[in-house]
Amino acid sequence: MGLFSKFIAKIKGTNDFSPSDWNQLEQELLASDLGPTLTRDFLEAARKVKSDNAEEALIEILRNKLSSKSHDAIIVSGTTTIMVVGVNGTGKTTSVAKLSSFYKKTGKSVVLAAGDTFRAAAVDQLKTWGSKIGVEVVAGKENGDPASVAFDAAVRARDLKAEVLIIDTAGRLHNKNDLMAELTKVKRVVEKVSMINEVLLVIDATTGQNGLQQAKIFSESVDVTGIVLTKLDGSAKGGVALAIEAELGIPIKWIGTGESESDFAPFEPESYLRQLIS
Repeated sequence: MGLFSKFIAKIKGTNDFSPSDWNQLEQELLASDLGPTLTRDFLEAARKVKSDNAEEALIEILRNKLSSKSHDAIIVSGTTTIMVVGVNGTGKTTSVAKLSSFYKKTGKSVVLAAGDTFRAAAVDQLKTWGSKIGVEVVAGKENGDPASVAFDAAVRARDLKAEVLIIDTAGRLHNKNDLMAELTKVKRVVEKVSMINEVLLVIDATTGQNGLQQAKIFSESVDVTGIVLTKLDGSAKGGVALAIEAELGIPIKWIGTGESESDFAPFEPESYLRQLIS
């Protein structure tokens, strides 16, 4: 990524930025999806940075913008129930599968709920992943009630004493209010059987500031506890991760960088910051 490499090289050499240099840096930051608020805050702090400690000083500035909440995945005794939300096209269903693969490889028993019943392709996709990974997928009828599927999966996970239940959800309905009402219903119905321990919102890194807007909308309606940032392997700079953490306080918890099962890992804040700098 290296958003600030030019800045560091320049400040180490002369410690004298011209107005045009600052304007160029501002444009680069905005183009990297940091957003206007975070860009302004960063530039104000960066003007005070001295050449002898530029890298560490910038990392500290960025570190202070990260969410104070834990970036670790929530795991509880008994069944950890994870609800995965997000708009269609972000890689939501694939992220559900990759997350299940991650937990399966750590030795945990996993049940999946194919709750995106309005999209037959999503159900088929999850069934295919489930067969490949070796985890049970609970599905219902096409265009059936997502809450009913999620409830059945919660009962199945309880009966099997599964350690992790991951629920895929719808990513699009007639309008935003319908979608949020559906997600609220799923959460309410599942919690008759098992508490929802984590709500993960999947954000496509290539959507830039639109990703931040999605995070705002979903966080207003459901208790989002963490972000899954996908498609960070392409042209995306990844600045939207920092923008989400800085503006909303929601921690990034998982990173997706490709299509295979292995292209998925826990988010490491310090590594992420150093990649932005280097």
